Amino acid sequence: MELRRRDYHVERPLLNQEQLEELGHWGPAPPTRQWRSWFQCSHARARTLLLQYLPVLAWLPRYPVREWLLGDLLSGLSVAIMQLPQGLAYALLAGLPPQYGLYSSFYPVFIYFLFGTSRHISVGTFAVMSVMVGSVTESLVPDEANPQAPNSTVNETDADAFRVQVASTLSVLVGLFQVGLGLVHFGFVVTYMSEPLVRGYTTAAAVHVLVSQLKYAFGLHLKSRPGPLSLIFTVLEVCWRLPQSVVGTVVTTLVSGLALVLVKLLNDKLQQHLPIPLPGELLTLIGATGISYGVNLNTTFGVDIMGTIPTGLDPPVAPRPELFPKIVGNAFTIAVVGFVIAISLGKIFAMRHGYHVDSNQELVAIGLSNLIGGFFQCFPISCSMSRSLVQESTGGNTQVAGATSSLLILIIILKLGELFRDLPKAVLAAIILVNLKGMLLQVKDVGSLWKTNRVDLLIWLVTFVATILLNLDLGLLVAVVFSLLLVVVRTQLPKYSILGQVPGTDVYRDVAEYPEAKEVPGVKIFRSSVTMYFANAELFSNALKQRCGVDVDYLISRKRKLHRKQEQKLKRLQKQHSHRQAAASNGTSFSISVNKGLEANELSTVDSVKQASTEDGTVATVEEEAKVPDTSSLKALGLPQPSFHSLILDLSAFSFVDTVCLKSLRGIFREFREIEVEVYLAACHSPVVTQFEAGCFFDASITKQHLFATVHDAVTFALQRPGSRASNPDLATKF
Repeated sequence: MELRRRDYHVERPLLNQEQLEELGHWGPAPPTRQWRSWFQCSHARARTLLLQYLPVLAWLPRYPVREWLLGDLLSGLSVAIMQLPQGLAYALLAGLPPQYGLYSSFYPVFIYFLFGTSRHISVGTFAVMSVMVGSVTESLVPDEANPQAPNSTVNETDADAFRVQVASTLSVLVGLFQVGLGLVHFGFVVTYMSEPLVRGYTTAAAVHVLVSQLKYAFGLHLKSRPGPLSLIFTVLEVCWRLPQSVVGTVVTTLVSGLALVLVKLLNDKLQQHLPIPLPGELLTLIGATGISYGVNLNTTFGVDIMGTIPTGLDPPVAPRPELFPKIVGNAFTIAVVGFVIAISLGKIFAMRHGYHVDSNQELVAIGLSNLIGGFFQCFPISCSMSRSLVQESTGGNTQVAGATSSLLILIIILKLGELFRDLPKAVLAAIILVNLKGMLLQVKDVGSLWKTNRVDLLIWLVTFVATILLNLDLGLLVAVVFSLLLVVVRTQLPKYSILGQVPGTDVYRDVAEYPEAKEVPGVKIFRSSVTMYFANAELFSNALKQRCGVDVDYLISRKRKLHRKQEQKLKRLQKQHSHRQAAASNGTSFSISVNKGLEANELSTVDSVKQASTEDGTVATVEEEAKVPDTSSLKALGLPQPSFHSLILDLSAFSFVDTVCLKSLRGIFREFREIEVEVYLAACHSPVVTQFEAGCFFDASITKQHLFATVHDAVTFALQRPGSRASNPDLATKF
């Protein structure tokens, strides 16, 4: 679509910062002092705080029962059907007995129903969180306490009990971190984890999950290997022990995985015709349990089964504080990862359905789910993408769907858990592996990021490789630090431009990108794409001198050297004059021996001194008669002059300034003025002007009259300034 060209005529006075402030009656914005409201007490504030921290009281009384209840109930049923097998499987992934996966699918979900602000995410067990918990439990349980080890001397029940204590204590500590950070409004931490970082991290975590399930898929007994490079050592050990695989377990894994894939493909094909997706995981779970019970897979083919699953709920148990020092680092990492995953999904669904998600309240809600769940022997949770998509697609509108699914899980815990005693562990491994498809396919980001943004690709690759090699906790730390350092490096490699005027407009653009943009004769306009601060101030100054095409340092050095030489000659002449005056006053003759090397101007000065006398016959004073021509200018010293008389710094990209920036700007003013170039600032934002004033930047030599509202104002003033070396005297009026 072509824009219709119209001729506009805008007439206004030229404005520098001083005039702009006077015209607009500028003054500092009054401080908000928001902290004062924190200590105010009133009925309205108490009600606001109650609704803020307990959002269910805000939306539940206005819940439209007729429109939304049926959809939420069907959605809750569908999510519960998925929660059952995933809870059992992810408990296995965390190294815990299966019933604790069901507990983690009940308590946290109901707590989030009360405190959460997202209407569509499905809170509960998640593969990434489970594998992170599994790495902690394995690192704290010694090898001799591993019940799967061939030479184990420790009771399996005791080892499982210890792992449960570790996982529940970890959940309490994770919850404390999340609630504390949420109360101090630390939800902004998610901004430091970019989308490429999160996707690279979850992809690497999916690889960790895949490798951790190989022992169940092949029926192998592996050593626990926590710490860096544990993934590599585990893969090598799996390859070494492949001849020891249990055939029955491998066949069970393949058949279960194939059945799950077929059902998922069928769901995708019949998506428009089915009211709810076919529960492939539940059907596979029931079918595998029946087959295992009928043919006795455990004793006949050596396939590991779940064993006895206790029914009922366990009483709350206090955490073990002596474990806090050992798991505090892992707890903080899990807290950040869990929150980032939850808030990322929450914001996706909020944008899709047009409502707001409070990141700080989400942090509190997830934290309370982990904190309270830890007392009931749950392990840390987050939210699942697959279950959240099912909850949305099957008609879920609020967290009533989540509450419904938690109540159905409660029924299973109380009455139906014992029915899965003969369920093969290989089936749960197959469920986990098939559900990794979405996260593993994120490896396609490499191709898309290569085409769109290679800096983001570098973040993705560094995050992925660091997480694979250094494990999940150290990998996340390396990824975040690298991402922040990359931001600093990018500010040190900005784009510097010399601007020219687009013909017929007051618009100025980079002359390298816009061939029709022409530099204004006698004026250089310089712009940086980022703000100047301590890390790039020297780069800014060097780039400015290079782009202007003038060796500023050389000119200043030569000027000072020649100036010192002229001063020495002047002192010698003054000395000779003083001797001549003394001789004349004494009535004696005095001759001056002139060095043949003196320059012509010096000889003429000496001749003038010889001929100068006052009316009464005395010799004139040096100040009156022996004046040497002005040698302070570049032209008088025989040095080349810059091709421009004015330099304009476009500060439109500056968002803040520090003391190093102010010092560098003063240096730019001083150096360019020494080579007879006046400097102006333009397009500076009000907060930066305030920082200029606070840093005492303005003084007698640099005033607000050197700061202009726009680049065009600065150019116009520079061309109209008296004494400017414009190549065309009429240029100012034509411009």
